[in-house]
Amino acid sequence: MNYVAVRLERTTDQDIHDDLELHLGTWRHVSDSFYLANDPTATTAENVPQQLARLLEQWIEQVRELRPAGGTRFLPFDFSDECTGWLRVTSQDGTHARVEAGWSLIQGWSFNPSDIADMAHRVGDFEPEAGAAVDCLIDDLLATITHNRSFFIENSN
Repeated sequence: MNYVAVRLERTTDQDIHDDLELHLGTWRHVSDSFYLANDPTATTAENVPQQLARLLEQWIEQVRELRPAGGTRFLPFDFSDECTGWLRVTSQDGTHARVEAGWSLIQGWSFNPSDIADMAHRVGDFEPEAGAAVDCLIDDLLATITHNRSFFIENSN
């Protein structure tokens, strides 16, 4: 496996604001876990690391759907009141992928972080962030997200 330069981190467990950081290549973005912590479908026993693991599991499911034929999936990383941040994962051949960070005017409260399946196919107003992209193999991307997810599982208790 080759490591793909994409990672979602929680920088503090003291707050649910400015506590998440997405790394994509050399690009960084800080956001909140507020909507993850307040997802109405989550059980009261689920804490933010568990919610992050759940979000990354959905990322894995969406990226897997790109094999073998390719396509495009959107993976949310920033849930804000007025917009959302997304990773657009595009594959022409089901093997190679381009991962780009960008934005949509879809409001973060308009869907639940625990159920991204419908939105993962239809972010029609995606605007890519300049310089925020990496090219990789889908298998390497899946392994990287799985590794990232395991960190949240290990730290969820």
